[in-house]
Amino acid sequence: MAGRKSDFTLTKLDDLFSTQEQRDEEKLSKIRDIPLAEIDDFPDHPFKVRDDEDMAQLIESIKERGVITPATVRQKEDGRYELISGHRRKRACELAGFDTLRCEVVELNRDEATILMVESNYQRSQILPSEKAYAYKMRLEAMKRQAGRPSKENGVPVGHDSLVGKSRELLAAEGQDSNTQIQRYIRLTNLVPELLEYVDEGRIKMRPAVELSFLDEDSQRDVVDEIDLNDATPSHDQTIRMRKFFEEGKLTTEAIQAIMSEEKPNQREKIVLRGDRVRQLIPKNIPISQTEDFVCKALEHYNKFLRSRADRDSR
Repeated sequence: MAGRKSDFTLTKLDDLFSTQEQRDEEKLSKIRDIPLAEIDDFPDHPFKVRDDEDMAQLIESIKERGVITPATVRQKEDGRYELISGHRRKRACELAGFDTLRCEVVELNRDEATILMVESNYQRSQILPSEKAYAYKMRLEAMKRQAGRPSKENGVPVGHDSLVGKSRELLAAEGQDSNTQIQRYIRLTNLVPELLEYVDEGRIKMRPAVELSFLDEDSQRDVVDEIDLNDATPSHDQTIRMRKFFEEGKLTTEAIQAIMSEEKPNQREKIVLRGDRVRQLIPKNIPISQTEDFVCKALEHYNKFLRSRADRDSR
């Protein structure tokens, strides 16, 4: 019996193997100097580019040696380029007066580009909570789209779907944050900008911030007003009660004011001294390093004077 002719053919050795030199040349063909005017930042890029001391050092390095590690871009349908990694290098080139940026052009779809963008920025030495929050959210959404829409069997909400949980587990395995911590970071994206800035500044800790993220925008802005008015942030216990009141439909502006006006166990009344007035009372020959000691001694002497006068008046 005649057998069916096989479609299998051996690949030529020349096609199967390539030298490292050939692979390097192929990669180099994708590296080019692209005009800065043709490069767009990644949409909703979560990582801030700061004109700080590190940026100044990067500018000097680029002036001396150029861009050593090319940025990564992908070409868009309109012919322009979308920056995936290298936002700081692009900014440094702009400030250094360069017209172009050395880039590697890669072929990626939007979700693949999002994942690469987040991964490349995790290498930064300092990442703010807000940056992590939006980076985790963007990457999880990209991973979810790549895997397909999760099912809603048994009425399980999409936010708690097993696929989302699995994606968080994968992220947790890759980085330093646990699954639970990643959940908390993503909750921060529900905060109004003012509260999120307080988190970045360290004025509000993670767990109180997570509780506040469950409040609606109006309630969050009431909290911001109280923080600004009293120069005090809510404790974890206070935010838990705010969230409970909100879920019960009882969180009013007055309720927030009442909760925020409570004195916390570790909270002491602050004494505010106007710097200009205090400086006028301190002799010019007192060094700044000795200012606190001078003020304390002056207060001690004044208290002794008040006690002495009170004793005289009581006689």
